[in-house]
Amino acid sequence: MLTLREALADAEKRGVALGHFNISNIEGLHGVWNAARALKLPVVIGVSEGERDFIGVRQCVALIKSLREGENYPIFLNADHSYSVERVKEAIDAGFDAVIFDGAELPLAENISKTRDCVSHARACGREVLVEGELGYIGKSSKLLDTLPEGAAQNAESFTSPEEAARFVKETGVDLLAPAVGNIHGMLKHSKDPHLDISRIKAIREAAGVPLVLHGGSGTPDEDFVAAIKAGMPLVHISTELRVAFRDALKLALQEDPEEVVPYKIMRGAVSAIEAATTARLKLFNSLL
Repeated sequence: MLTLREALADAEKRGVALGHFNISNIEGLHGVWNAARALKLPVVIGVSEGERDFIGVRQCVALIKSLREGENYPIFLNADHSYSVERVKEAIDAGFDAVIFDGAELPLAENISKTRDCVSHARACGREVLVEGELGYIGKSSKLLDTLPEGAAQNAESFTSPEEAARFVKETGVDLLAPAVGNIHGMLKHSKDPHLDISRIKAIREAAGVPLVLHGGSGTPDEDFVAAIKAGMPLVHISTELRVAFRDALKLALQEDPEEVVPYKIMRGAVSAIEAATTARLKLFNSLL
């Protein structure tokens, strides 16, 4: 079975991408898992600090491990957006396959120093754990937005530069890098998200020397996904789209049968909605449309 590092290398070589989908509960996991398994594609499950606190840090590991080992399937677990070294170390020690230290709002030197501490802990844990760093602020919340996140990089002057990316990777030793290239966390309510700077992605990939990760994928125009993946982003994060699918399906289920009290019956539509949204994204990321 492929490791996560091997799966990412294979995806980049073929000009496709792994989907990284955030979950908050077992219904979300079932929806993503059903979609990936039906398409026979590797997949990454992401859990933010809040999501893994809700599910349970070690419970997240147990759930993914049971699917991977029980089905001999390349499904991986990532500790998404940890804002302290301690939370990164917690995830590594618990058995996560990958971790992200998000120091995007910190001064560059502090971001480098703390990310380097995370890398050191991962290398000393006795197994392979991929470490991702974040360079460039794109907002924090995976929710529906009326306007662009305050302070998010939205022009060439504020995007991650190839020079900073090269320095960051060299001084931290990260395996993956998430840059700011026009992407935003969350999803605009009334329009598509801004277009990505594809030429910037290519330049950063060449300078950094490691695969890039697209955060804030929800709401991105389809053509930008395709171009970004081919430019050097073999891992794409989707969260808000799944949250919206879950909410809308749950709302419909409660409206259609307000007397139903059996949780698994109420949640069936939510699982199907998440599966459908995940399937659509996986097909796009892997040129299967």
